[in-house]
Amino acid sequence: MGKIQTLSIDIESYSDVDLQKCGVYKYAQSLNFEILLFGVSVNGGEVTVYDLAQGEKLPMDVITALTDDTVTKWAFNAAFERVCLSVWLQRNYPQCFCSYSINKDKVGDYLDPTAWKCSMIWSAYMGLPLSLAGAGTVLGLEEQKLKEGKDLIRYFCVPCKPTKVNGGRTRNLPEHDIDKWNQFKSYNKRDVEVEISIQDRLKKYPVPDFLWEEYHLDQEINDRGIALDMDVVENAIAFDAKSKAELAEKMQELTDLDNPNSVVQMKQWLADNGLEMDSLGKKEVAQAVKTAPKELSEVLILRQQLSKSSVKKYQAMQNAVCADGRARGMFQFYGANRSGRWAGRLIQLQNLPQNHITDLKQARVLVESGNYEAMELLYDDIPDTLSQLIRTAFVPRAGMKFVVADFSAIEARVLSHLAKESWRTEVFQNNGDIYCASASAMFGVPVEKHGVNGHLRQKGKIAELALGYGGSVGALKAMGALDMGLLEEELQPLVDSWRAANPNIVRFWWDVDRCVKDTVKNRVATETHGIRFFYQSGMLFILLPSGRRLSYVKPRMGENRFGGESVTYEGVGGTKKWERIESYGPKFVENIVQAISRDILSFAMQNLSHCFICGHVHDEIIIECCKDVSVDAICEQMGRTPPWIEGLFLHADGFECDFYKKD
Repeated sequence: MGKIQTLSIDIESYSDVDLQKCGVYKYAQSLNFEILLFGVSVNGGEVTVYDLAQGEKLPMDVITALTDDTVTKWAFNAAFERVCLSVWLQRNYPQCFCSYSINKDKVGDYLDPTAWKCSMIWSAYMGLPLSLAGAGTVLGLEEQKLKEGKDLIRYFCVPCKPTKVNGGRTRNLPEHDIDKWNQFKSYNKRDVEVEISIQDRLKKYPVPDFLWEEYHLDQEINDRGIALDMDVVENAIAFDAKSKAELAEKMQELTDLDNPNSVVQMKQWLADNGLEMDSLGKKEVAQAVKTAPKELSEVLILRQQLSKSSVKKYQAMQNAVCADGRARGMFQFYGANRSGRWAGRLIQLQNLPQNHITDLKQARVLVESGNYEAMELLYDDIPDTLSQLIRTAFVPRAGMKFVVADFSAIEARVLSHLAKESWRTEVFQNNGDIYCASASAMFGVPVEKHGVNGHLRQKGKIAELALGYGGSVGALKAMGALDMGLLEEELQPLVDSWRAANPNIVRFWWDVDRCVKDTVKNRVATETHGIRFFYQSGMLFILLPSGRRLSYVKPRMGENRFGGESVTYEGVGGTKKWERIESYGPKFVENIVQAISRDILSFAMQNLSHCFICGHVHDEIIIECCKDVSVDAICEQMGRTPPWIEGLFLHADGFECDFYKKD
């Protein structure tokens, strides 16, 4: 065998830790973790499966190649292989393992991601599904993933229930079913073949080098993880259980129901007491509380508190935390299909509840120290307080602090810049308040926050958030316009006045709409506002200023529900299934603006990659750093405009803290 240049790898492994709930880092840390099969193709050659479970050994040149950063390692969802092999090498070949960690960093247990590439990321870049089977099906590969894989994984890779039939064992080994084991080896081999076929099919559309660099930084951030204050986590779970038990008891006293949590029983009880409710959803209950008689209102408030699911996030933290007290693997690179934004995993940092209580620190101390009595005394609604404290469970390690920095109104800035809506760009240039300025442009009067016509700012804000991507009355309602006190008859005039104040944005929507339709219909390249659209081999591509492409699979012309023509393409839709999705100008503009905003965040992360970034959410970065690091210096670096979008005015704000929170 000549010099190894590439390895395409797929492993099958066993652990008693639940991979779905706990993530790969904790899964591989288990003392019972082991690699069963190692399927590999060297330099694109024939696939060999090494049966490690039955005592076969990997050749030494393959072991060496795993830690050689000049050898490119490929896998589908490479993060899994890289993390598992990091642990496996340390246990079995400690003399060969080396990390990429520097002093004070927390990535020391893992192989350098810069030598790894992931065909799942390549699939995602092309708008394909994030599963090997899904990508293979959409690409119509000759080699398809073997369907029986799930059953084989269930049999060999996770603990089994002890029964009389299986002699009370808690794990299935190869000797317990040698036919299944041989099938499993074929399945492992086929996975490597499918992975190679995907690479082969996509080679006309290479992933740009800068995107691999972003992926490598993403892997470093996942390897570093973020520390959790487990006292807060465990006490919050205990407090929640105690509080829910007390609330349920109180509810039982008031209603005399067998199960006050039952929707059917609760609806019936309310109806018997003169309150008919179609649904017990959050919004409906909140609405009913306002008008219901006191005794019913009390029950509904208890119902609200009981249904608060704040504890789930704490349980997710408990599941994901690694041996060193850090949660890892919380970010899925290219997890959002259309824009290429990150998606949250495990604890889901992307959708944490906000914190509004003024004495956040005091409430946190009570939970951390386990003082339930004081908590009960000081806070009426314990589930809600625990919910607001979720962010605060994330902490910097001892002797360090967090700097949390975020972009101000990033999507509004990008949209205004692309559409050349100059009055808005001036607002951003002068660091003005876009919600006030928008209200001012809509209503023709000066609007100042907490000042003259200050009451109009809220209307400006909701219009900004709901209407930038073609939204109308429905979008305002979905944003909660009616709950904020706006009247039904005010909504359409609000839409009209926002659009009248932003004619260039409205023009931008329909210019993009025209370009996309022209490209799909006539297979020609088009361009507007510095964005290029082109069609190639059954794909619609949108070229962004950063050089990244957005990909839409099998686009064609269709008819929308109003009888007009629209563009449809294949992708993962609202049902989470692969389906045909309908789109139009404003929706494509939303994809473009969110994608460019994501590229700007990525540019900022690259500029700050010398810092210990341990988390990020859409427009925000969380950095773990020494006490003397300057917040202003971080914000200045974050706020730099990328060279590929000159003239865009960015602004980043930040603060330092001893636990994560919203400022």
